[in-house]
Amino acid sequence: MSDTKTEAREIVITRIFDAPRELVWKAWTNPKHLMRWWGPKDFTAPVCKVDLRVGGKYLYCMRSKEGQEFWSTGTYKEIVPLERLVCSDSFADEKGNVVPASHYGMPGDNWPLELTVTITLEDLRGKTKMTLTHSGIPSGQMKEMTGAGWNESFDKLAESLK
Repeated sequence: MSDTKTEAREIVITRIFDAPRELVWKAWTNPKHLMRWWGPKDFTAPVCKVDLRVGGKYLYCMRSKEGQEFWSTGTYKEIVPLERLVCSDSFADEKGNVVPASHYGMPGDNWPLELTVTITLEDLRGKTKMTLTHSGIPSGQMKEMTGAGWNESFDKLAESLK
């Protein structure tokens, strides 16, 4: 039996990268690597702070070409090096304080303060299969926009791994 409500609030994206798993892991866990690809097309990531330990936090900033900044933070809940990364995910201010989606002009009434991001990596003889699951996303337009943003980010990730 499946939980349709949960499935409706999840984004699952699988990509195969032409890069070894160690490099894809670094792209997710090393701030210098993250800054190369984090955020959709036409966004930069001027700030990426990572305290990679269970209970450690991250703080990222995405900046649009118009200069608008979107901050996010979370806590690492599970870390299995080279295989699995699970963390909470929330909108934040520049100090890392959790803020509602409405802080960034999004409809905050159906957007939870905390979501979950799970990344799994699988070695495919020198290539890497990555699966992202982003749980808690409101359905409808926000889910579509979030999925598109992730896919644009992963396009940039693929380029950064070359």
